[in-house]
Amino acid sequence: MTTDVLADFSTREFTALGKQRTVYELGEGPAVVVIAEMPGITPAVVEFARRVAAIGCTAVLPHLFGEPGRSGATEEEEPAGGRRLRPLVLPGVRVAGSTSWRQARRRPSSTGCLNWRVTSTSGAAGTDVGAVGMCFTGGFALAMATDDRLLAPVVSQPSLPFGVTKRHRATIDISASDLAAVKQRCDAGLEVIGLRFTGDRLVPGERFEFLRRELGDAFVAIELPDRSANPDALMSPHSVLTEHLIDADGEPTREALDRVLELFRSRLLGTG
Repeated sequence: MTTDVLADFSTREFTALGKQRTVYELGEGPAVVVIAEMPGITPAVVEFARRVAAIGCTAVLPHLFGEPGRSGATEEEEPAGGRRLRPLVLPGVRVAGSTSWRQARRRPSSTGCLNWRVTSTSGAAGTDVGAVGMCFTGGFALAMATDDRLLAPVVSQPSLPFGVTKRHRATIDISASDLAAVKQRCDAGLEVIGLRFTGDRLVPGERFEFLRRELGDAFVAIELPDRSANPDALMSPHSVLTEHLIDADGEPTREALDRVLELFRSRLLGTG
């Protein structure tokens, strides 16, 4: 599967981290920046973007790595006998050009994220913005909330830093100064949604406890049991809004998706 799934999205070029990149957009209204996880803008990420556009927002997908529209698993990666794949962990992966992911992460998080946000949403209606970061990019959405125009941040399965030590597990990839700025905004009424499966080793429970301590009641933690994940996904429970979504009434992942969309409705559209 290729960019055919993005055929009805408009495209334009923008520059971030010194590289020219493509952004895909769909819809009208306030922008919601959807920062995909590895391996990139998969069909499931595209479907999530369509949900965002359907409520009256503009879904903005910056292409940062991978091949847009390609599934997360190739034929060679299909598991035999129903065995599930672990979530993809490639910390040295190339990011849309010659800059590696590891190199990109060394840069100040807010600088890179705000560059993506400001440039990627310049064509969308209005100035108020939402953002969803997933897995490796989860912390980006939080760092982007240092900008007053970011009104609806969502951190979905934020996986950095890798939880190799107790200290790493009990933090998230945001600088102390950015976190202080976000805390001030939370005191003033900002709401941050976080999502994870409870058995996901990439997103330890200590990370959400840290966010609860730092952000207080402004942090809305949605933590789902692994059994609520789509069993047909080719990886262990990880991607709440995309690969592991069960799109049916009453399903916990569907309720989590609806809660995220409700945040966008209330904070960006003034409805709900």
